[in-house]
Amino acid sequence: MRAVVQRVTEAAVTVDGETVGAIEGPGLCVLVGATHEDTPAQAAQLARKLWTLRLFPGSPEQSCSELGAPLLVISQFTLYGDARKGRRPTWNAAAPGPVAEPLVDAVVAELRALGAKVETGRFGADMKVSLVNDGPFTVLLEV
Repeated sequence: MRAVVQRVTEAAVTVDGETVGAIEGPGLCVLVGATHEDTPAQAAQLARKLWTLRLFPGSPEQSCSELGAPLLVISQFTLYGDARKGRRPTWNAAAPGPVAEPLVDAVVAELRALGAKVETGRFGADMKVSLVNDGPFTVLLEV
């Protein structure tokens, strides 16, 4: 699984003009993608990593778990786009919806089981994401 993690002061996702998920920070906006071979165990591992990753300032740096910081988790199949050849990306490495949706849901469920406040986008929808990146601070994770 792959995630793009952005430290934010606020973030929201809308579908057809309706806000379906929003957080006020400090928090994390997380774009999550899955590939064909990913497993529920990897989804749980990603969730634990997101919850404990020390991305917030302090001495020492702090994690969402220490701050009680919220997360906005958004499915993002384009994280597995490949544009190395030509000018048009291929999406062959991205898992199809029936495989990817339960994995993204598993990340969210595990985060909530760990005690996180989690908002989400809507799987497969045309989503508009707005955020204020704090730093800017962006990290790529793979598990």
